[in-house]
Amino acid sequence: MDLSTRYLGFKLSNPLVPGASPMCGDLDVVRKFEDAGAPMIVMPSVFQEQLELEEIAVSKSIEEPQGNSPEALSYFPLPDQFRVGPDEYLEQIGKLKKAVKIPIVASLNGRTRGGWVSYASQMEQAGADALELNIYDAVFDPARSSEAIENDTFDVVCAVRKAVKLPLAVKLSKYYTGLPHFADRLANAGVQAIVLFNRFYQPDIDIENLDVRRELTLSTSDELLPRIRWTAALAGRIKIDLAITGGVHSVEDVVKSIMAGANIVQMVSALLECGPQHLKLLADQLAKWLAAHEYESLTQMRGSMSLLKTPHHEAFERGNYVKILQAWEPAP
Repeated sequence: MDLSTRYLGFKLSNPLVPGASPMCGDLDVVRKFEDAGAPMIVMPSVFQEQLELEEIAVSKSIEEPQGNSPEALSYFPLPDQFRVGPDEYLEQIGKLKKAVKIPIVASLNGRTRGGWVSYASQMEQAGADALELNIYDAVFDPARSSEAIENDTFDVVCAVRKAVKLPLAVKLSKYYTGLPHFADRLANAGVQAIVLFNRFYQPDIDIENLDVRRELTLSTSDELLPRIRWTAALAGRIKIDLAITGGVHSVEDVVKSIMAGANIVQMVSALLECGPQHLKLLADQLAKWLAAHEYESLTQMRGSMSLLKTPHHEAFERGNYVKILQAWEPAP
């Protein structure tokens, strides 16, 4: 069975890609991913705060506020609390390139231009095969409009696009009001792929200690629905590759994602729970599913359930919404 797909200009043997996580920065684990059939890996993100703190770590600007406002500073790790620093990250790109033959996608997480352009260029020089911009801008200013937010993000992406020749993917949140329009802008600016969606880890409140509680909660298949919805809305209508990340655990999740129009799926939580061999298991199950349903290739199935295949887009979305609400009945 032909499970091959194309993403960011690369021909991949299958669509099952380990997504950005600490696992993909570990040489031994990445080798195991490759042995299990991973066609590509996405490295963990370097954060803008990491770059900024690294620059000022030698000055008193870090040390002095610690005594004056510990609550404010405690929200971010200090430079030595990150798993790797910016320089070590660049070195790790080179080590991974030597250790495996599959494409290595470096990841950069930030909110403003800052050192994005400079560091993206350094990632390219270090040997990364592609770059994923992990866009996260928490906006709490009521004076800042959605248009301004999109324009700021677009400016950052364009600046990086001009600075590097690497294939470029942009990882977005699901909170854009006009996602298809913004995706089209990115495609016209030279972005090769969009990753849907950034999975945010929401802080909780410790009501007894009056503190912010941070817990890592792994995804479940329930999180997949908004991702396949928007993938289906974009597939074939905008000339850009699509990746789904968040909520992909089972072969059914993979099939739904590809039917919606995804080129690849990025997996993290399932691999944390089940280990690298889960990739081989899913690839085998995917091949069997396609054969059982008389598909000759993954390409034949891709986008078969996208909105492009639906003659009345608005009727599809509104009709689905109305039917669900009207058909609901309380349990006896």
